[in-house]
Amino acid sequence: MEAFLTVNSGSSSLKLGLFAEDLSTLAMCHVDRIGRREAAMKIRDAAGAALPMPDHAPKAFATNTQALRTALEVFQADFPGLEVIGIGHRVVHGGISHGEPVRLTEVVMKELARLAPFAPLHQPHNLAGVRAASELFGLVPQVACFDTAFHRGHPFVNDAYALPRKYYEQGVRRYGFHGLSYDYIAGTLAQTDPDLHAGKVVVAHLGSGASMCAISGGKSIDSSMGFTVLDGLPMGTRTGQLDPGVMLYMLQTEGMDAGQLTDLVYKQSGLLGLSGVSNDMRTLETSDDPHAAEAIAYFCARIRREVAGLAASMGGLDGLVFCGGIGENSSRVRAEVCEGLDWLGVSIDGDRNVQGARDFGTGKVRVMMIPTNEEIIIARAAKKVLAS
Repeated sequence: MEAFLTVNSGSSSLKLGLFAEDLSTLAMCHVDRIGRREAAMKIRDAAGAALPMPDHAPKAFATNTQALRTALEVFQADFPGLEVIGIGHRVVHGGISHGEPVRLTEVVMKELARLAPFAPLHQPHNLAGVRAASELFGLVPQVACFDTAFHRGHPFVNDAYALPRKYYEQGVRRYGFHGLSYDYIAGTLAQTDPDLHAGKVVVAHLGSGASMCAISGGKSIDSSMGFTVLDGLPMGTRTGQLDPGVMLYMLQTEGMDAGQLTDLVYKQSGLLGLSGVSNDMRTLETSDDPHAAEAIAYFCARIRREVAGLAASMGGLDGLVFCGGIGENSSRVRAEVCEGLDWLGVSIDGDRNVQGARDFGTGKVRVMMIPTNEEIIIARAAKKVLAS
């Protein structure tokens, strides 16, 4: 059986998708807490049912390479005769040069490695996934699919910072991220709601990493994220938008160095820092700690602010779409966001929202929840690039 494999490699997690040659889904795999004793793997079939899992020793998930090898063994047991003919990778940053998926070569790998300072907590792990796949699959062709690519057509005013122009030329500009997710949502709307796809839509990808995108006529116009994945909305442990003067204060008054600042803004802040309870929205929603409620309120307030700003970038708003782990599963967040946007024409049916309905708006602005699927976007790109 010939198949395409998709790889989303993080610092301590690995997401894999297995697709038949016709791109029908065969299985999805998620390995969490790689390198720790409590590491675990879950594999589900095309219908979402859990596949039987053999017992594995902790060393089976000691590294990304070992985790990939272990997952592949399970895939091969479930799909006899499996032959991987192409591998697609999520790579967070494509820089200025890469606005389309590209076949990975040593030259391209060196280019992408030079972008690591732009995404220090993501790019190295994405590329480690490529090297792990190379070790296991040898000469099977691999393709990089970039989270930044969907945003590469932004107008200059939505792309630049008010710094000396030389920095813009060097690549210090707003890139936007979560592009694979936005690409999927735009494509889905084109198939199911062509009139809305042709209009002005704000998509909120809400999860441990969170961002929002203004999509007009199926094209990205503006994004809440900028030069790095820190900007815009507060996230699980990341700050979101932050006055740069705060960073100067931390340097000059608190005596922090670059490493301490990095740890602060990437790992100690966001929902975790605000609540002092957790970075997980599910935990916050069940907590009776008032700080947890304040963190949720702050998160929703910033989303409302971004909805208004992104609508202004497009000159109007026809639709609001929620996706991502929080966007798809938290009816509370969806409701709190929408309750403050009635002036924009956003109103919702509370019962349909709680039920997880796809379309639950009642006003002039369509309000929807659409589960995203970054893996199929990667698989489609890999097949297209390799075919060409």
